[in-house]
Amino acid sequence: MRIAMLAPIAWRTPPRAYGPWELVTSLLTEALVARGVDVTLFATLDSQTAGTLAGVVPRAYSEDPSIDAKVWEMRHLAHLFERAGEFDLIHNQADFPAHAFSGLVDTPMVTTIHGFSSERIMPMYAPYQDRVNYVAISDADRHPALRYAATIHHGIPLADFAFDPVGSDDLLFFGRIHPDKGAAEAIAAARGAGRRLVMAGIVQDAGYHDREVAPAIDGERVIYLGPVGGERRVRTLGSAAALLHLIGFDEPFGLSVVEAMACGTPVIAFDRGSMRELIDDGVTGFLVNTVDEAVAAIGRIGEIDRAACRARVAERFTVERMADRYLDLYRTILGR
Repeated sequence: MRIAMLAPIAWRTPPRAYGPWELVTSLLTEALVARGVDVTLFATLDSQTAGTLAGVVPRAYSEDPSIDAKVWEMRHLAHLFERAGEFDLIHNQADFPAHAFSGLVDTPMVTTIHGFSSERIMPMYAPYQDRVNYVAISDADRHPALRYAATIHHGIPLADFAFDPVGSDDLLFFGRIHPDKGAAEAIAAARGAGRRLVMAGIVQDAGYHDREVAPAIDGERVIYLGPVGGERRVRTLGSAAALLHLIGFDEPFGLSVVEAMACGTPVIAFDRGSMRELIDDGVTGFLVNTVDEAVAAIGRIGEIDRAACRARVAERFTVERMADRYLDLYRTILGR
């Protein structure tokens, strides 16, 4: 089986710190290669893979301002589709632009839909659903107007996330500094519970950060680490009493939620989007609807068994499980 894996080019694959789509693309690619699948990863030229790397884009456009996103994305797509006949299947992880090429080649195509940014992008999804096999990353994110080949949850390499059986008294916010991710709500909940809050993530909305977040950062009660990767990421996720995930949108998945639980850290999340598929209320965290409810849940965090958090991830959200499900889908599409 020869697979062409199309990565986004916003960040390197795998990303150095932030880059969730690129991270999932890398995890799946490496898991498939480990299973003996012939995978060619179409990504930025500085990307890393045990498979075959193919690319024309020198670096990620979010890391190098000289890279024009629109220009190089077209070059990136053309490079893959000009070689489409070399592959049994194309797996698109880079959103809707690839659909424009799907009818020009005979190679079947899978698109993992990492989330709908707006209803306005539907004209690049609905007309192509007879040609492209869509995969949802949660049942909550399925669009009623589309047909899906499968729902496949993201998986993580469990061994990379050290279990911390103790944690600390600190609370954690881990994600983009953006209204969608609930940074201000996390600050309010931590303040209401009288706990210190550690924050990690890129600033994606500078105005929101300046208004709602920066005034609270004092280095004592609210600490901001910036984006973190590697071992520091794992330590940060594990050394908390709870992750506060008080999101302001219907999140399609939430990698940080699963990563935190893998480290033993329970999650307190607003009951929106996919959170019911990730968090078992009262077992691996708490689902709440208001900041006041989040404060009350913080007071109950001692009821959660940190080992149970990791056990649920081991059962449902490993990269091995994800890879097996994608392989099953590929074989179904190819009639094998």
